[in-house]
Amino acid sequence: MAKEIETFIKLQCKGGQANPAPPIGPALGSKGVNIMEFCKRFNAKTQDSPGKLLPVVITVFKDKSFDFVVKTPPAAIQLVEASKISKGSNEPNRKKVGSVSWEQVESIAKIKMPDLNAFTIESAMKMVAGTARSMGLTVTGTPPWS
Repeated sequence: MAKEIETFIKLQCKGGQANPAPPIGPALGSKGVNIMEFCKRFNAKTQDSPGKLLPVVITVFKDKSFDFVVKTPPAAIQLVEASKISKGSNEPNRKKVGSVSWEQVESIAKIKMPDLNAFTIESAMKMVAGTARSMGLTVTGTPPWS
């Protein structure tokens, strides 16, 4: 018989560096989840990507047991790394702070494909390009589909 779900907790943790300090400890402790067990399991699962910010969705069951799913890093963070800028623009429609190529957009879209609601790589690339534009990045070159 399936366990009854009590709640979902969404967090962003650095890979391999989860610890009971805020924000993880208070978020899990208020739901009655064993914080150290989560930290150990999360660190073991994410040891291949140390220091990268990873979204995680924790499913808490009625008996206080839990399960979690680690998502791919956010597109904005990957775009910042690809364009080698410190942060996005305050006014993305007026001030451009950097640029990325369509090849970089394609590689990010391929990484993000499991978490996006897109069926083709072209539509995933358009989503990532939209994120880049909203950050004040220009996408250089011609799109592969044109």
